[in-house]
Amino acid sequence: MNTIKIGQFELGPGHRPFVIAEMSGNHNQSLDRALMLVDAAAASGAHALKLQTYRADTMTLDLREREFMIDDPDSLWAGQSLYELYEKAHTPWEWHQPVFERARAHGMVAFSSPFDETAIDFLESLDAPAYKIASFENLDLPLIARAASTGKPLIISTGMASVADLHEAVSCARDSGCRELILLKCTSTYPATPVNTHLATIPHMRELFGCQVGLSDHTMGVGAAVAAVAFGATVVEKHFTLRRSDGGVDSTFSMEPEELAQLVIETERAWQAIGQIRYGPGQAELKSTVFRRSLYVTEDLAAGEVLTAQNLRAIRPGFGLPPKFLPALLGKPVARAVARGTAMSWDLLQPL
Repeated sequence: MNTIKIGQFELGPGHRPFVIAEMSGNHNQSLDRALMLVDAAAASGAHALKLQTYRADTMTLDLREREFMIDDPDSLWAGQSLYELYEKAHTPWEWHQPVFERARAHGMVAFSSPFDETAIDFLESLDAPAYKIASFENLDLPLIARAASTGKPLIISTGMASVADLHEAVSCARDSGCRELILLKCTSTYPATPVNTHLATIPHMRELFGCQVGLSDHTMGVGAAVAAVAFGATVVEKHFTLRRSDGGVDSTFSMEPEELAQLVIETERAWQAIGQIRYGPGQAELKSTVFRRSLYVTEDLAAGEVLTAQNLRAIRPGFGLPPKFLPALLGKPVARAVARGTAMSWDLLQPL
């Protein structure tokens, strides 16, 4: 996979996982809190801060009836209308610039998920370095085409999408000018469970579409993200809040700062641990080879005395002949006197 650059960060198999802290609606309608979230994400070691750019009016109609109500009793947002949810969750457009600036001041990358073409036009005015298409928008080919036409790196979440859906989305992006594409394996449940995460899809998706693949993770904890990196994920995105107890539209499945810091550390460790296919002692292991067992003379022997199971044993350290030679050595006479504790070697034997 080719390396992709977003801001100052390089993304790809040869680079540590790119960790995105998704603010979403966890600002709880406060710019001060939004800026605190940026500070906390930076202190936790996240590489990017992501917003969502929309208005309630660009998402849905202001109706409290029929399909415009969330009536699933298991939903985090049960009983709200779609309009009410998006009005509460959206990030005011006038907040974007101060949030972007705060992130850049911390050495982070800031970008957003646009939900319609007006949002892309607005984000272009802020010189957003990349675009993310949310799972619920991965069927919106005109939106994908517009984002791709900017020529900037494009990240597409794949929640709910079939292979055919993804083929259309990827083809649309590439036909519209996208040359730097990343797909994110995603399960669009909130929170998601490990059982329905299916990380084995990551290498399959990478081969199928010939691009980098990461994880947009709605599970709790860091386990799924660490496993995703082992499967080759180059990007990990997690929703982020200051404290889940503060409430908010996404707080239930969002990470707290200490957890985000652990995610950054553990995903990088997972990436470092993948390494390459290798057998035999590595450079760091060479000093440990002395603690293998090897053959040692365990009793004082006179010249001509025969080696037996009592006076020749496999013990530590590892400076003698390997234990596999023990059967061949038993019954052989030694050429000279040998002191107890001598590492066995071929030159101790009488010549044939």
